[in-house]
Amino acid sequence: MERRVVFVGGGNMACSLIGGLRHAGSPATVTVVEPDAAKHAALTEAYAVDCVSQASPEVMDADAVVLAVKPQILPDVAIELAESMTTSSAAVISVAAGVPLAALVHWFGEKRAIVRCMPNTPALIGAGITGLYAPPGVDQQTRQLADDILTASGQTVWVDAESKLNTVTAVSGSGPAYFFAFMEALQTAAENEGLDPATARQLVTQTALGAARMVEESGDDAGTLRAKVTSPGGTTEKALGELTSGQVDVAINRAVEAAASRAGELADDLDPS
Repeated sequence: MERRVVFVGGGNMACSLIGGLRHAGSPATVTVVEPDAAKHAALTEAYAVDCVSQASPEVMDADAVVLAVKPQILPDVAIELAESMTTSSAAVISVAAGVPLAALVHWFGEKRAIVRCMPNTPALIGAGITGLYAPPGVDQQTRQLADDILTASGQTVWVDAESKLNTVTAVSGSGPAYFFAFMEALQTAAENEGLDPATARQLVTQTALGAARMVEESGDDAGTLRAKVTSPGGTTEKALGELTSGQVDVAINRAVEAAASRAGELADDLDPS
């Protein structure tokens, strides 16, 4: 069944989702509300979508409205959108990080079906993962529609409490930066040991890719795989000993706690209550 989906905002995240829908052969009719006229031609050429500069009741008469604008401008945008949606039954699917359900309900009304989503930047290359939350009143059809849209850019997981999206933010939302930081440090260490930058980068990048694939495809968890490649008295054991003495695991736990706490603080700042 063909469904109408309106994206509010034509930035990178919207493009990744639209591109994913097109690549998957989705029959959805897509319209993008984007005030930047320079983006219209590019969006139309790349994805064969309709672009408009502002919302209207006709445009917003859709199955779903995907909020893909920056969180700091969403309050102003949402007020304008709500005025154009008084006769629309469209579900609201928000990918705006840190914007709580209470704020979305405040802007769009208690009767509106709303789904909050927390994607991450690998979605831009179709390798993302998104955490989703919908309150109990949202029906299965709307949940499936949200899942179909977000699956276009990678995998999805659903959480049963909105507060858990703070942990999703701390793990997968901010997580790519943690891996980038580790890879950066590992490449620097390789260069300090005499490898040229290009070789060091290739070794680090492929090792990260290979390790992730082994966790995904082998059926073993990360701890089991770590044990399998750690021979007693060998080089890996020696290296892991240094990481343990440096309390890397403690630092990672503290990092996730700090990120989750900050995500909660940002959500509280936008909570209208």
